Amino acid sequence: MTREFEVRKEQDLPATPEQVWAAVATGGGNLGWLYPMEVEPRVGGKVTRSDSTVVVWEPPSHFAVRATLGDEFSNTLSYRIEPVDGGTSHLQMGIHWVHEGVWDEVWDTKADAAEKHVHFYQHGLAEYLRHFGGRPAVYVKAQRPEPTTDPADFAALRRRLGLADDAAVGDRIELHVPGPDGGPEAVVVDWLSPDFVGLRGPDALYRFFNGSTWNWPLWLGHHLFAEDTDEQAAVKAWTAWLNDTQA
Repeated sequence: MTREFEVRKEQDLPATPEQVWAAVATGGGNLGWLYPMEVEPRVGGKVTRSDSTVVVWEPPSHFAVRATLGDEFSNTLSYRIEPVDGGTSHLQMGIHWVHEGVWDEVWDTKADAAEKHVHFYQHGLAEYLRHFGGRPAVYVKAQRPEPTTDPADFAALRRRLGLADDAAVGDRIELHVPGPDGGPEAVVVDWLSPDFVGLRGPDALYRFFNGSTWNWPLWLGHHLFAEDTDEQAAVKAWTAWLNDTQA
């Protein structure tokens, strides 16, 4: 039995096609809004982390990669970038899965997670290009050791961030950044949903993920743009913060 799953996202972006291309098709660009993913710049090139292969390489207009798992599964991720007046761009992004065999609850979970993560990450792409485009980034990831199915865990994390029950996108709050060089930082809520929290600081995109939706651990993946960022120290500090469930 063949089952297909597709997610599409279109948006206008405040950057030229060349700038959008650099954000989605290069390792340095991916650090600013997605996660570490190096791209070998040619058709047939390898893409690290996702174990994919470049299938379209037409800068700065069309980029696509495909991952396969035997004859049972393929996943194609594509970006089409068109110029718009005023030095901006229109992006069409799509994910297309083809799955052979039994589609069970595991695949339902993966499909739900993929759709929701796409919209969150694509919002992050726009935030990166609007506020930090071209700046080198450090990616900081931390997660709790055990999965959870309890939404109260993420609710507690939101409270630690200083988010009121009636918080909304656009609110300004004070985030207490952990670590020896941390402290109070004025941030803006740029995304808020049951599954994700996005906060934008003067030199950072802070991203928090509610693993309980999919029986995964709670985790975070931040993009830090300050020139003097110590990656190891930041990972250590945020890992300690995330796992301090008594705070």
